[in-house]
Amino acid sequence: MMAQQIRQGIQKQQEFIPSYVETVEDTGLKEAFLEELILKDIYLANFTFGREIANRTHLPFKLVELILDGLKRQLFIEVRSSAGLGDYEFTPTEKGRNRALAFFEHSAYVGPCPVPWNIYVDSLKNQTIRREAVTPRDLEVAFSDIMVNRRTINSVGPAINSGRGMFLFGEAGNGKTSIAERIVRSFKGHIFIPYAIEVDGQIIRLYDQHNHQSVSAANYPKDYDHRWVRIHRPCVTVGGELTIEMLELQYDYTSKLYEAPLQLKANCGILLIDDFGRQRIDHRSLLNRWIVPLEKRIDYLTLHTGKKLETPFEQLIVFSTNLNPSDLADEAFLRRIPYKIHITNPSEDEFKWIFLQYCQSVGIAYNEEAVNYIIENQFRNGKRYMRCCHPRDLVDQVINLCLFLQTEPKLTKEYLDHACAVYFTAMGL
Repeated sequence: MMAQQIRQGIQKQQEFIPSYVETVEDTGLKEAFLEELILKDIYLANFTFGREIANRTHLPFKLVELILDGLKRQLFIEVRSSAGLGDYEFTPTEKGRNRALAFFEHSAYVGPCPVPWNIYVDSLKNQTIRREAVTPRDLEVAFSDIMVNRRTINSVGPAINSGRGMFLFGEAGNGKTSIAERIVRSFKGHIFIPYAIEVDGQIIRLYDQHNHQSVSAANYPKDYDHRWVRIHRPCVTVGGELTIEMLELQYDYTSKLYEAPLQLKANCGILLIDDFGRQRIDHRSLLNRWIVPLEKRIDYLTLHTGKKLETPFEQLIVFSTNLNPSDLADEAFLRRIPYKIHITNPSEDEFKWIFLQYCQSVGIAYNEEAVNYIIENQFRNGKRYMRCCHPRDLVDQVINLCLFLQTEPKLTKEYLDHACAVYFTAMGL
């Protein structure tokens, strides 16, 4: 009962909804900044209604009206027609076009109004990944479509709840990446992140559809600041292409905009470093980059102006590797990642279960006799080790062979022998 109360308390604290903005002061931005953003929006649209501007900038219509009145007084825009319901169609004047072009020289950003850096940082503290508290049942549901044994569940669960990260290591093909990617399914609730962040007049784009999965608008609360988007806790994955530069703010000198680094996009979620140790740069350089964030839970980012930004390092970092962690990092770093979880080869029963599940998923009849035949001829007596990926890959080979032969896909000894001959050739144990 006590554990359940603690869990419910954590989930309740975790909820964060950005307050609705009504005034310029509520946005945390200067009026001049809002004028710049809206004038650039009107310049690109050429002719546009006030409510359309509000939709694109994600600002309340009444606040947009206030800014439009100011732009009219400065003769930057003029009314072209009326749309009714207190709305009008606006177009930039010649003076407004010239001012907009000057604004574009400073920053090409047009879109959802950004949120100030300090407000974003405060939101991370309210939505920290350390407020997650998963149970064995949560992980069983999250891993329901893959084979994960009880030992692994009992190791991964505490690592998640610690919020300190983990190594998933072991032989290739046993589902380390699949396990890491499914951890996020065990998390409860959603978080809010801003579309973009403002700091010293500079814009950092944070939200992107590749790394962030937004929640249906039907589930949104009625009154909140729409400069924020409600998403599932993110799982940002990067593999062998990872470089040091990808962990820093990426400044585009043409658009004068920043793209957020991977760890900023992963805040309040998971950062998965897949196939660690196979990156194009020395893995020790990457490890050294994370020494301070893992120890202090604070990261430092640098603007192109030289200004340093201190930001919470609020994510669960997961290293997935085929190598032994002791071969990749020294004792000082391994101490900062206290959970090293060995993902082992499947047992025979687990191997058969994976075969059965995959056959069901692709619509081919499971043949236990044929599977036992393959186990006896390919894996017993130390011929080779079973891997969790073998059932999927061998069944796919059988299906492709049957498609070529124009026959109904069946899991027979003959077809599996053919699949093994092709699949295991030139492969070791």
